[in-house]
Amino acid sequence: MLLPQYCLFCGLTSNTALPLCRDCRRELPLNQPCCERCALPLARHSARFCGRCLAQKAPPFDRVIAPYRYDPQLALLIQRWKYQPLPRLGLLAASLWQDAVPEPPPVDVLVAVPLHWRKLLRRGFNQSGQFSELLYRRHPALGDKCLARRLLRRQRATAVQAGLDAAARQRNLHGAFTLRGRCDNLRVAVVDDVMTTGATASELARCLKAGGAREVQLWCLARTPAPAN
Repeated sequence: MLLPQYCLFCGLTSNTALPLCRDCRRELPLNQPCCERCALPLARHSARFCGRCLAQKAPPFDRVIAPYRYDPQLALLIQRWKYQPLPRLGLLAASLWQDAVPEPPPVDVLVAVPLHWRKLLRRGFNQSGQFSELLYRRHPALGDKCLARRLLRRQRATAVQAGLDAAARQRNLHGAFTLRGRCDNLRVAVVDDVMTTGATASELARCLKAGGAREVQLWCLARTPAPAN
C-alpha cells in the first residue's frame, strides 16, 4: 500500500489506491442500454428486452446485473485477475461494480459460482468467491445480507467453456451443480466475473429454484455482446 499504483491499462501512475487511472476508468463502457432480463447490450434505449428473451421461453434466472460491456480492457482485467490472483485486481473489480451499482436489487443471500475442487487446487483461488466476499464486505448496501459460502457445490469437473457455443455450454454444465442445503423462499444473487451465453447462470438458477429459491439473479462485472452474424 506504500508503493504507487500503476494503471493496468495505460501503465501510467494511477494516482489512486487502485491500479486504474481516472481517465481509463471513464473510458470503460457502461452496459446501457441492455436487456432488462439477461443484460444483453442493446442498440436502442426504447427496447426493454432483447430478441431472444422476447422470442424464446424465459431463462431460469430472473435478472442479470452486469454494469459494464465486455471489451478488450475488461477482458485484460478479468483474465489477469483469474490467472494472476493479485488482491488489488479483485479490489478493482469490486470497486467498479460498487460505483456502477450503488443500489443493487433486493436479495437475501449472495453465493459465488463454485469451482470444482480439482480446478480450485490447480488455480489456488476462485475469483468469483473473492468477488462475492469483497462485495459483501465493502458494499454499504449489502451489510445486512447473508453470504452463503458453502451453499453450492460443483459436483463434477466440466470442460473449459471458452470456445464452446451456447448449446455446447449447456450440455457441458448439465447437472454440474448441487445444493448443500435448502434456500426456501430466498432471493439469491449468484456472483460471477462475466456472463457470456448465460449457460452457467441458467444451470445454477435451475439448481437453486429446485432447492426452493424464490428468485435468482446473476451479479457480474461485465456482459458480452451478442455474437456477430
